[in-house]
Parts: sequence; C-alpha cells; structure tokens
Amino acid sequence: MSTPHDPYVRVRGAREHNLTDVDVDIPRDMLVVFTGVSGSGKSSLAFGTIYAEAQRRYFESVAPYARRLIHQVGAPDVGEITGLPPAVSLEQRRSAPGSRSSVGTVTTLSNSLRMLFSRAGDYPPGAERLDSDSFSPNTAAGACPECHGLGRIHRTTEELLVPDPSLSVREGAIAAWPGAWQGKNLRDVLDALGYDIERPWRELEPADRTWILFTDEQPVVTVHPVREAGRIQRPYQGTYMSARRYVMHTFADSRSRTLRAKAERFLTSAPCPVCGGSRLRPEALAVTFAGRTIADLVALPLTALTALTEVLLEAGGASDTARVLTADLLARIGPVTELGLGYLSLDRTAPTLSSGELQRLRLATQLRSGLFGVVYVLDEPSAGLHPADTESLLGVLGRLKDAGNSVFVVEHQMDVVRQADWLVDVGPLAGEHGGRVLHSGPPADLAGVAESATRRFLFDEDPPPAREPRTPTGWITLHGVDLHNVRGVDAAFPLGVLTAVTGVSGSGKSTLAGQVLAGVLADRRQAETDAPAAPEEVRGCASAEGLEAVDRLVQVDQRPIGRTPRSNLATYTGLFDVVRKMFAETETARARKYRAGRFSFNVAGGRCETCQGEGFVSVELLFLPSTYAPCPDCHGARYNPRTLEVTLRGLTIAEVLDLTVEAAAEFLAGTPAAERSLRALLDVGLGYLRLGQPATELSGGEAQRIKLASELQRARRGHTLYLLDEPTTGLHPADVEVLMRQLYGLVDAGNTVVVVEHDMAVVAGADHVIDLGPGGGDRGGRIVATGTPREVARAAGSRTAGYLAKALG
Repeated sequence: MSTPHDPYVRVRGAREHNLTDVDVDIPRDMLVVFTGVSGSGKSSLAFGTIYAEAQRRYFESVAPYARRLIHQVGAPDVGEITGLPPAVSLEQRRSAPGSRSSVGTVTTLSNSLRMLFSRAGDYPPGAERLDSDSFSPNTAAGACPECHGLGRIHRTTEELLVPDPSLSVREGAIAAWPGAWQGKNLRDVLDALGYDIERPWRELEPADRTWILFTDEQPVVTVHPVREAGRIQRPYQGTYMSARRYVMHTFADSRSRTLRAKAERFLTSAPCPVCGGSRLRPEALAVTFAGRTIADLVALPLTALTALTEVLLEAGGASDTARVLTADLLARIGPVTELGLGYLSLDRTAPTLSSGELQRLRLATQLRSGLFGVVYVLDEPSAGLHPADTESLLGVLGRLKDAGNSVFVVEHQMDVVRQADWLVDVGPLAGEHGGRVLHSGPPADLAGVAESATRRFLFDEDPPPAREPRTPTGWITLHGVDLHNVRGVDAAFPLGVLTAVTGVSGSGKSTLAGQVLAGVLADRRQAETDAPAAPEEVRGCASAEGLEAVDRLVQVDQRPIGRTPRSNLATYTGLFDVVRKMFAETETARARKYRAGRFSFNVAGGRCETCQGEGFVSVELLFLPSTYAPCPDCHGARYNPRTLEVTLRGLTIAEVLDLTVEAAAEFLAGTPAAERSLRALLDVGLGYLRLGQPATELSGGEAQRIKLASELQRARRGHTLYLLDEPTTGLHPADVEVLMRQLYGLVDAGNTVVVVEHDMAVVAGADHVIDLGPGGGDRGGRIVATGTPREVARAAGSRTAGYLAKALG
C-alpha cells in the first residue's frame, strides 16, 4: 500500500502497445535501467507509460487555454500510477532540426556569449551599444542582409545548367530541368514564346541563352501540343520558369530528398561575399572581446573557447561585468565538455549532429538547471559514445541522481547496465512475445532469471571464439582527404571484407566513411550516367583509386522509412504489392472486376472514405489533447464493407495487414515473391512486427533493419558496397548477433561492408579496422591505427585499443 512517503513509483495495469497488463514497482532516487530486446516493450513502459502519465498530470495544472499551445501526447493506457514525481524526457529524436539550429542554440550557450559581447564587448569609438539580439544571425537585427543569416550564397552557372551545349533544348540541353511531362511542358512553353528549341544550344544568341536560363520573369502563353497518334491534346495555358528559378525553388522548398540532391548538383555554394560566412551584420562584427569578434569565438571548439576565457579571467583587468558573464559562460560549457563534446563549436549546425550528440547536449543543459525531485527519463544516452566516453556519461548520471533526482534510462550498453542501482528487464522476446516484466530489482539478481535475453550478456565474460579475418579481394584508396576535421589523410578500404571504422566521438569517422567514401562512389556512378564530374573532383578528396571494382553503393541509415502512418512495413518492402495482386486474383475479385488498386487504403475506391483509409479519426477535445478513436464506420479496418467481402484463404485484406511477419510467413507460404520479403525480415529479427505497422511507430533501429531487409531480398548483381553508420544503435546485444549474421552473409556473398561503429563486440568481429583520433574535433581527424582487430588492439596511441583488446579477450 502506498503512503505519502512511499519511495516507489508503482505502476498497475500498464497496457501501452505490447505491455500485457504490467504491474511493477520502481524505486525513486536511484539510477534505474530498463533493458530488453528491441521491441520488448521497455520504451513503452519508460516513455509511453511513466513519462506520458507524468506529462499528462503536469498539463492538468496548466491553464486550459495554454494547453492548446503545447503538444500533448495524450493519456497512456494504464490502470494507475502512484508515487510519480514530475518528469523530464530526453529522447533520441529522429527528426533533424533546422539548419539555423546549432550547438549554441541547443545548449543556450549562444545567449551567454551574445550577452557578453553586448554588455562587455569593445565597441568602436562613437558606436551605439547593441542589444544581444544584434549578435544573433537568426534575428532580423543581427542577420546579414545579403545571405539572411545563412552564411553561404548558392549560385548557378550556364556550364552547370547546360553540360552539353551541342544538344538543342528539345534534345535536353538544359539538364537542370525536370524530366517527364513537366520538362516537356517547359520546352513547349519556350517554343510557344518564339525561341528556337531545335538549334544546338551553342548556336543560340547569348542574350537568348541568358534569358532562358536566368530570367525571373514567368510569362504565361497558350501552348498547342504536338498531336500524337491516338491521343487528343487540347491547348492549355503554360507558365515559363527559367532553369535557375526552377533549381533554386526545388533546392529551397522541395520535401523530396532526391529532388533536392539533384538540384544541388547544379549549384555552387560559396561564403557570402558581404559577411564572409560570419552570417552577421557589419555593426555586430565591429564589436570585439579580447580582440576577437563573436564569429571568431563561435567557430572555436568548446575546449579552445574554455582555454581562452580562462586565460582572460586569470590575467585580470577585466570589468566586473565581464568577469561575471565569463564565469557564467565557463560554468555552462563545463557539463558539455564533461560529456565528451568539447570538440564541437557553437556554430556547428544541429542537422550535422548525431541523435546521441543532440541528446547529450540537452542533458548538459539539465545539469545546470538545478532541479531536484524530478524523474529524468533518458533514451539510450550512450548511443554514439565511444567506450572511453561512457565513463564520463556515468559520472553525469550519478550527479543528477545525487542532486535528489530519479534517473530512468532505457539502455542496451552493458557497461551502463552494470552501474545501475536497479534493473527492470522486459521481455522475454519482442512484440506479442514480450511485454512482460521479467525482473525488477538489483542487477545481480537477474542471474537467476532464466527467460532473460539480457542475462547472458550481463554476466557472461567469456570472449567470443577467435575467427580468422578474411583476405581482401582489392582496395579502394582515397588520397588527400580534406573535409571538416579530417585533414590531408590517405585512407585505404579493403574490398570483399567487413571493415569497422572506429574512434572517439568527433574523430572524423562519419566524415571519412559516410561523406567522402560514399561521395566518391556516388560521384563515380553519376559520372557514368551524366558524364560531367570525375571522381577526383569530389569535394573532400584529391583522388581515388579502385572505384571500378564496386558496381553499387547502398547506404543504410536510421532515418524513418516514412513520415506518416500511411507508410508501413508492407508498403516499404514492396510486400503489399504482392498481397494486393493476390487479392485481385481471387474468384470474388475477378467476378467484381476488382484490380489490385481496389485493395490499397491510400486511394479512393476500396478504402473507407469516412477515415480516408487511416483506420481512425481525430477527436478534437479543445483544452485536452486530441485523441484518436477507431473509425465509426470501418472500426479500424481502413476498407469499406464491399472490399472486406473479398477474402484470401479466409482472411480479409485488413486481417492480413494485422498479421505479424512470423504469422504472415506461414500464411503466405508457397508464394515466392512474398516468401522472399518475409524471410529477409525474419533474418534481421523483425518477426514480431505487424505488416501494417505504421512507420511512425518504428524505432530508428527497426527502420534501419527494414532497409537492410529490403536490400537482402533483392537479386544481387555485381559487387555492392554496403555502408552502415552505427547499425547497432538501439539494438540489444542479442539483436546485434542477428545483425552480424546478416552482415557476414553479405560479405560471404562477395560484397563489401563498411560500418562506423562503437560497439567493441562488432569491431572485434570485423576483418579490418580503421581507427581515427586520437581525440575529437581538431584533436582528431587522423588515422591512428589500421589493420586486423588484433593488430589495432596492440596499437600505441589509440584510445580504442584497450577496449578492443578486452573484447577480444
């Protein structure tokens, strides 16, 4: 029975997602770690139930009008929770922040620095004192008027827009224009405007070429399309858009990553000629502190900024205002550098940060908040952390606990789990085979829980069996890599093996593999099709050799497979196309002349029109969070009654979508096209997911494995290089074993796999290791060791070596 001084958070009847009426008691004022395989229900308990209920209670204390202005997650499906303090959530946010968001804005350190320049800066004689907003590139008062505070200007040239001037406009000389009907429309409009679209581009008058490519005018003319056999095409009003205007519009406004990437090929990016890339107005750049502008200071790594300000404080002579503001700035930087992020600069944009770096930046700001009596709920704070940085993380979590807070952590890293005061293990497996609390108590007591998938990894210290590294079949060599903090490096990637790229956070791993290696390969493929760019010219690499051995590049990341509930597992993998065709071939469907499109919930015809195929309707409750209720007509089935009358082996299309991958593999046995997709999903450990599970409900690790499964089911042609950036993020060690079996299979089939990775178990199982460092930021960017795992484990000067040696036993 709970009392006002009950030291436990007591959860009764938790049924969120796959939780099976869970009852659990969790102590407050402790470091509590939630473990379990991916999809077991641990996040549903920690975030979907405990944090969601704490947030709901807080919002009940907020004025009703104010509630409408705040995003609310709604009430969790739980019977009762007692002993629950206010909660703060620090999640791994998958969506990328805007380009104007930076390290300085996320941590609020920019505010402190701007205040320092505003109140204690050295102004030119006679200059007015500026408000702190005048030192921000994100405000009208501070932003450079030429580049609007972005720091770079995007331009295009005739050579980029028209790579082959021997072609006519009709033949596609303007490569930047879109394809298909839209491109034909622009050519027809240009023809209607009186321009000769049949002559080679180089023979047109210079003035005509300039107008066609660069005009800002958008004239409207009547277009009379050329008649085609069997098609009646009526005249229409067409609007002209120049090549430059189309490229700039697509680059700035398109939501399609593919279209934006294509548009970017026709643009050059250069520092703004007015502000020199500083993003600020001249008035702000005229103010200095210690002889430096604010643009100089935000470009320094935080460790260098700390050293500079400490020297100023020790030197004396500063005003009282400067001393107070500088001391405040140093105190705010401290937690960020303690979490291993001292290599970052304040102007580093948020989209270039990993989700782990973003979470640790938010964690650093909480250390300064001084809150106590709060439950902090963290989602894998060790994600993206080298083992050398994990000790600092544990120190920060300990300080939050010692300040009188409860720290609840969803975690897969066993070094963090071993430091927990209390362990909640959820499982035993994923999806409908999980959702139970197997253990809630001290970590040592998990040893007696036979069902736990975590137990083996927490207590089994035996090293994995030694394996002989594979022999490379060739090499890709990059010469003169020069991008971000990787300066003048030569790197060699072996082919036909599994290579792990390692190093502390910020050492340059993702730059070398994810940007430069991927860039030279992608640029080579582009050169084979469009011909203008050679691999040597790719940004960040002077030259590259051995690229011809790779026929295909596949990058597998953790970005969502879709942004709306209409995208799901079945649609992404192409399995839904197979299922819809099977339904269209049933006797009932043929008799009614239903085609495959009838069985799509995304188009009119077969779907329920009341909910537009969503399966639910939003109920607006004004002052309470909007809630979702099953559609009153289809009751969540997504289809109209006539469509649901068609069955395949006794199941409707809605019932097939509700099957798990495991159940679907049995149901669709004997259908080769379906079996291939389902087998690939089972092989990567996703048998617990439902076919119709919305993309928005999937974790980053699940999204990455779905992408990998989609690749596995394809017929393999030629030598493929698979590039994965931290594929074990979000994966339990048991799931990592499943993933590694698939990666080994890809290599054994004659392909190359390159992983950027911190998990030493994965690195120990690689054939080749490239270790960058020795530190992060300007202290990294060099290859400190390379070779087999055992060779790198013996390397002097490598921060990875000791941890790798331990993993190898």
